[in-house]
Amino acid sequence: MKTTVSVIKADIGSVSGHCVAHPELMDICDEVLNEALETGIIKDYYISRCGDDIDLIMTHDKGEENEEVHKTAYEAFMKATERARELKLYGAGQDLLSDTFSGNIKGMGPGVAEIEFEERPSDPVLIFCCDKTEPGAFNLPVFRIFADPFNTAGLVIDPSLHDGFKFEVFDVIEHRKVVLNCPEEMYDLLALIGSTGRYVIKRVWKKNGEIAAAVSTERLNLMAGEYVGKDDPVCIVRAQSGFPANGECVDPFAFPHMVSGWMRGSHNGPMMPVSEAEANPIRFDGPPRVVGLGFQVANGELIGPVDLFDDPAFDPTREQAAKIATYIRRHGPFEPHRLPSEEMEYTSLPGVMEKLESRFEDMDD
Repeated sequence: MKTTVSVIKADIGSVSGHCVAHPELMDICDEVLNEALETGIIKDYYISRCGDDIDLIMTHDKGEENEEVHKTAYEAFMKATERARELKLYGAGQDLLSDTFSGNIKGMGPGVAEIEFEERPSDPVLIFCCDKTEPGAFNLPVFRIFADPFNTAGLVIDPSLHDGFKFEVFDVIEHRKVVLNCPEEMYDLLALIGSTGRYVIKRVWKKNGEIAAAVSTERLNLMAGEYVGKDDPVCIVRAQSGFPANGECVDPFAFPHMVSGWMRGSHNGPMMPVSEAEANPIRFDGPPRVVGLGFQVANGELIGPVDLFDDPAFDPTREQAAKIATYIRRHGPFEPHRLPSEEMEYTSLPGVMEKLESRFEDMDD
């Protein structure tokens, strides 16, 4: 029997602006998931948060895109949204684009990453949860985990990794996808995923078809037709025994790479790896954060987690991210801090440009 790990996240309200999910909302989600556990819909779960996003980590044996599992998550978010509105929390229910569940949570606002696999004798699974950024934020670290020999030594010295991996890339603007093999098509892959706002790594497999990783690729602003917040993606990565080691999976985050999002979803800033306790994006609603949780999956149950970035070895990364944040903030409304014009089309800026449209006039040749 196969095990499925489903991670479903949503921003349904936070305290003091877009900062921190209220504990009562997480408690309500816990009640709903515990009921699903007792009725056999899921086998185990863990509830986390990164900033104002609540992340529901669930295991079950029902496969990907299961209606019961997705409905459970949506009901948890809907019930918590009711309380968020009572507390007048900021952005209450902002990631829920419909009040009615229609069989699958995809396209309804929340982000989803899922993998189904046959459990190994020992199966480490890592969950990464972001706030104040978009799905393309995972392009660089996922590439380094599964394709960069300078990060993942196993690609060179471990026969079980030496053949490389396959990457499924989504074009989130044109709604197309392509699968590329690495190392053979590495340059083609990089030509795409360097454009993080458009081309997003969705899944990674071993060459034999065994799933290695999955990323939530929902772009909330494109689904809603207007800016309603950045997408705050989640990522599932399998580690060890035929996959990159745990340490190879976390090391890419020791570099605070630049990602899109931050304030109003309109700025570039450094990704800061933090513990669960420090996942509080306060400065200019940031800088963008990522939390890492390490589990063992055993007979469908979650053993753990280990708070992967609660490690003083990441202190220099956090310090570097803070310095980068100070530097880039000095640019104010200018690029490269503010997103380029083509990306600003998916934020609230078009409302300003519409007001000015009638005042533009053609220039003489």
